[in-house]
Amino acid sequence: MKPVIIIPARYESSRFPGKPLVMIKGKTLLQHVWGQSVKALSPPQVYIATDDERIAAHCREKKMQFVMTPSSCATGTDRLYEAAKQLPADLYINVQGDEPLVRPDDILKVLRTAEKMPDRVVNAMCPIQTEEDFRSPSVPKVVATPEGRLLYMSRAAIPTDKKFSFRAAMKQVCIYAFSKSLLERFGRVKGKSPLEAIEDIEILRFLETGVEVQMVQVSSSSIAVDFPGDIVRVEKALHA
Repeated sequence: MKPVIIIPARYESSRFPGKPLVMIKGKTLLQHVWGQSVKALSPPQVYIATDDERIAAHCREKKMQFVMTPSSCATGTDRLYEAAKQLPADLYINVQGDEPLVRPDDILKVLRTAEKMPDRVVNAMCPIQTEEDFRSPSVPKVVATPEGRLLYMSRAAIPTDKKFSFRAAMKQVCIYAFSKSLLERFGRVKGKSPLEAIEDIEILRFLETGVEVQMVQVSSSSIAVDFPGDIVRVEKALHA
């Protein structure tokens, strides 16, 4: 089974414009994600998917493979769908371009699970460590069966008890794996599905179209860069 990693990178982020090119410890955010991804698969199997010439120019300068995709892509997975039209493979791994601390072993764990379960989308998750993350709308919370089958994902603080307490919860880590047929099924849906549009969580489009999602627990080292303030957290983690 031939896998490729695709890193979607959009310059015009509503919460953090120019995010892929922000500098962290002497490298851009995108370079950090690329560097971790090529430790999981060889460089010829890793691509950046973008719609912005500034990011493309950076990729050329740093010798990172890239493909151009339409600016109309609603989500990173829609961008993967467009990139996949140019990149034949059996399995596509989406490593989000805002996860500079993503671990190669975690990417490979998602990949190996997807190879065994080709009829499911595979997504990573890890335990939530702080109440701040549990309450944060920028952190998607995962609710799954004990076997890992995704039931729902939300920006709300779930699961919780009658007092809305933080007891134990999981958060999404943005590593996904899809077979070619499941990625095409996602991409053929025009526009966001109803719950996806409310939550702004693209994995819900799979659930809403009848595709099962298998969650896989990975390390808790992930820090997604959603806002400029997250850069400080990443730099501290890199320094540790």
